[in-house]
Amino acid sequence: MKTELTDRFLKSMTPPEAGRLEVSDTKRPGLRFRLTAAGKATWIFEKRLRDGPKRKFPLGTWPAVSLAAARKEALEIEAETARGIDRIAEAEKQRLSDEAAKAHRRSVREVLNTYAELHLSSLRTGEERRRQLETALADVMHTSIDELATATLQKAIDDKLAEGRAVYANRIRAALRAFTRWAWQRSYLTEDVGARIGKATKEQARDRVPSLDEVRTIFNTCDELGGLWGPLFKLLVLTGQRRSEIVELRWDEVDLERARIVKGGGETKNAKAHITHLSSPALNILAARVGERSGYVFTTTGETPVSGVSKAKARLDKLLGDDVAPWRIHDLRTALATALAEAGEPEGVVDRILNHSASGSAPSAVARVYQQSDLLPQRARALDHWANVVTRDQADVLQLHSMES
Repeated sequence: MKTELTDRFLKSMTPPEAGRLEVSDTKRPGLRFRLTAAGKATWIFEKRLRDGPKRKFPLGTWPAVSLAAARKEALEIEAETARGIDRIAEAEKQRLSDEAAKAHRRSVREVLNTYAELHLSSLRTGEERRRQLETALADVMHTSIDELATATLQKAIDDKLAEGRAVYANRIRAALRAFTRWAWQRSYLTEDVGARIGKATKEQARDRVPSLDEVRTIFNTCDELGGLWGPLFKLLVLTGQRRSEIVELRWDEVDLERARIVKGGGETKNAKAHITHLSSPALNILAARVGERSGYVFTTTGETPVSGVSKAKARLDKLLGDDVAPWRIHDLRTALATALAEAGEPEGVVDRILNHSASGSAPSAVARVYQQSDLLPQRARALDHWANVVTRDQADVLQLHSMES
């Protein structure tokens, strides 16, 4: 329907029984008055852009926007389109700009929390990755994400390198690069400031094997770390298990009666279920833990595993002084494996203690049967003797098959 709209005409209109009624204004071509069955009246102005498509510009509701005001607004839009201005596109551009500005005003901590919830939570190593990021970004957590600079990230890596922790520095670098790429892809950052972070060093395989004297010194010095970290590090020494498997140990994985730790496949690095025998010293460490035996064994919150392993290790190193050459937590596994192997313990037993996948090629039929066995009695005997040697003050050579348990 077309007519020259007047205020009197608009007031005389009644809502349709269904749908909507639309009237085009002949005085201002393109201007339309719409009235719905619910009685809502709105203005629409339709105009083709210069060298572009038609656009429908909403002008508001009637009577809040009068006929005269609607015609005036339509005239302004017509002038804009003649100059190639697209009001709708400009509004959308402004909306996106406002959203980006809002995103950039978020703090590093807010964006990191979002990253952890949406991405890290789905990763097996997500908690460790988050701890790495929190360590590297500790000084800028409360600053705006758009103030994050490459130099700040590089300093976090260089500081770790200066501490002699090149491998860990590379781990932080990988975590930071993944985080900034994710933040940039979601417009929290205007550029990927982590893309140019330099690598700390080329990682090489390490041959560091702490001596038995060094292991004993580490074990005994753990007593000076206190009631949380001391037992944790001692358990790492006695069991030879991976750091995350002890740090994240839960009480429902500990069987004190049968003296063992039972990890499901989802809790180990190689995704294989694993049983670890607890020697008497290891069992005593766990039995001495006070409090409710639920949740995590080593925790300060009761809800999450303890954090700050690197700081605790640094404290231990300070206590050790020059008595022990620089070492990594992983070296404790190497020390255990080397001592057992030198004492004549079969490779299959050592591999199962460490929860390593079987290595080698084309084993014999007998070897294949041996590899498929859990070898629990042999593993228990080996760990018992290892604990006996670590906790004694004499005999630098481990002689598993001649010692009495």
